[in-house]
Amino acid sequence: MHPIHDAESSPVPDAQALNAQGCALCEQHQFAQGLAALDRAIALDNTYCTAWNNRANALCGLNRQAEALAAYDRAVALNPQYHQAWFNRGKLLAEIGAYGNAMASYDRAIALAADPVYIHAREDIWVKKQLIATA
Repeated sequence: MHPIHDAESSPVPDAQALNAQGCALCEQHQFAQGLAALDRAIALDNTYCTAWNNRANALCGLNRQAEALAAYDRAVALNPQYHQAWFNRGKLLAEIGAYGNAMASYDRAIALAADPVYIHAREDIWVKKQLIATA
């Protein structure tokens, strides 16, 4: 599962509680129930980018990659500085084999926060692209 990160300081209090509930459920691998809580959080505050990121994480847990990608896209559209969502987006793209797009998302995450985890993930994608190119 993708890491959870709170990128905002003042979402609607009920939305924040539902986001926390959704994350807790996802951490217990109860992705459908977590998704339901996250959807309720977003219904209360559709600008809550952390809930959108966590919704995408829940969707990944349910193997609903296309919907997850759309939710990551929404998270970064709401907050283009949200490095964790850019990283999670890149991780999903790498998992589905879209290595070029994954690298672009990792590059964005690294530009915002030079986290060693982000840098290592990008290096792994670069190696995979090189192996595919020479195969």
